[in-house]
Amino acid sequence: MAEARLAPHQKGARRSGRAIAFVDETGSSFRARVASTWAPVGHPPILRRRDKRREVSSIVALVAPYGHRPARLYSRHREGSFTSRDVITALRYFRRKVGCSLTIVWDGLNQHHSAETLDSVARHPEDFRLERLPGYAPDLNPEEGCNGMVKAELRNATPDSVAELRAQARASFVRLGHRHDVLAAFFLHAGLRLTGLS
Repeated sequence: MAEARLAPHQKGARRSGRAIAFVDETGSSFRARVASTWAPVGHPPILRRRDKRREVSSIVALVAPYGHRPARLYSRHREGSFTSRDVITALRYFRRKVGCSLTIVWDGLNQHHSAETLDSVARHPEDFRLERLPGYAPDLNPEEGCNGMVKAELRNATPDSVAELRAQARASFVRLGHRHDVLAAFFLHAGLRLTGLS
């Protein structure tokens, strides 16, 4: 089994009473390419998409197993892109859902490290600790696997509106959140041992 590739202070989150949450953003779009599917001979499926521009953004937290609890998945969704304020709101939401302090592991997205985000986190050091993934290393974030699975599930979706696209993305993440074996596999695929992460 691959060794966890995290800094020592991240590996020691359990000793500080924090859960580790791998956070990332993804988008669901009317422009997503279609995938192969099955249909009766002579009756090819027709996908009718009403809009090709507007998108729904999702911010997702994949929480490592903590105590006796399995890996968990939480998400927030909105039309358009996330602002720093949206990121702060999402962090507070994840903190409430998990029920303990969090070590947030994420990439260098501007909204993650803006003055507004950092100032907000600094005012709540008992709730959050921020750790940045190495640049150009998305394979180290197990949450990327969640995004990929949801995108694959929605590839042939035909929502009639942005609201329906948002509902479909949310429902897909909720379904994935119940598949604890798959969530655990994402950690292993990233080379992270489940023992010692929490």
